Amino acid sequence: MLDPRGIFLISIDFELYWGVRDKKTLEAYWRNLEGARPVIAATLDLFRTYEIHATWATVGFLFFDTREELLAALPERRPAYADARLDPYQYLGAIGAGEGADPFHFGASEVRRIAAQPHQEIGSHTFSHYYCLERGQDGATFRADLEAAIGAGKRLGVAIESLVLPRNQFNEAYGPICAELGIKAYRGTPAAWIFQPRSEEATSRAIRAMRLADAYVNLTGHGCYRPEAIARVAPLNIPASRYLRGHAPRLAALEPLRLRRITRSMTHAARHGLAYHLWWHPHSLGAHRERNMAFLRDILEHHRRLRETRGMESLNMREFAGRLLREAPRER
Repeated sequence: MLDPRGIFLISIDFELYWGVRDKKTLEAYWRNLEGARPVIAATLDLFRTYEIHATWATVGFLFFDTREELLAALPERRPAYADARLDPYQYLGAIGAGEGADPFHFGASEVRRIAAQPHQEIGSHTFSHYYCLERGQDGATFRADLEAAIGAGKRLGVAIESLVLPRNQFNEAYGPICAELGIKAYRGTPAAWIFQPRSEEATSRAIRAMRLADAYVNLTGHGCYRPEAIARVAPLNIPASRYLRGHAPRLAALEPLRLRRITRSMTHAARHGLAYHLWWHPHSLGAHRERNMAFLRDILEHHRRLRETRGMESLNMREFAGRLLREAPRER
């Protein structure tokens, strides 16, 4: 029988500039990127203090110390996106010689530091920040990308079992490939229609506006779910519940609403034995770091109260998937 206690899940998309390269220039996003590593250090400190388990879904390009190591590990098959701006391989000539000279495109030292901390899982954010729903990619190039990501993990002693797709673009046709390559779980999208997987060109301004509004007021529900409802087919779909946005000065007066939106849903999960899954990017919290870390501390302090009063548990994606696969029969 599955544990009736509520479960608090956290997954973090560790991508640095690879995650925003097609949307923002380095100059425009410098402050956020510069703050990403201090955010990671501060987050790990908070996780130790509050005994938080988390999954760090990491872009495979970041597993390397030098440019030469990265270039030697590139897959032969690569996507041919219709929108050339999405292709990171065309950009490799612009990166530096290695992590010391270029901290925005390499992150092996951070991967090692995270992996050394208790209860922290290193998952995959694909090898190249691969877009599964964009025109010009296919199953063969997805397989090659995921194989490269798994290989990048192995070189640092990391076994990749959890997957987060960039822009949450999970392609149902690729589920069997994930299972074949040993992926136990992926982060799916919330049930509400505004969060369903879409290509970039299919994501309208109206949808983006509704997602922003939902961060402050309850438009789509709590985003919680019963663990047994998802325990069916590997890789397991472990849906997200809420994206943790960074502090926005123009919306500072609404910060209490944003915090209440999250903590009320966490309480709902704890009361009813549901799972609640929070996620974010370190670079999204890189600007206004003190405010963002204080906001995160408030969330984790709320979890501690729920753990003490209602037994709410903190799990990473690997732990959660392992429990579900052990305790709930899968359909085949």
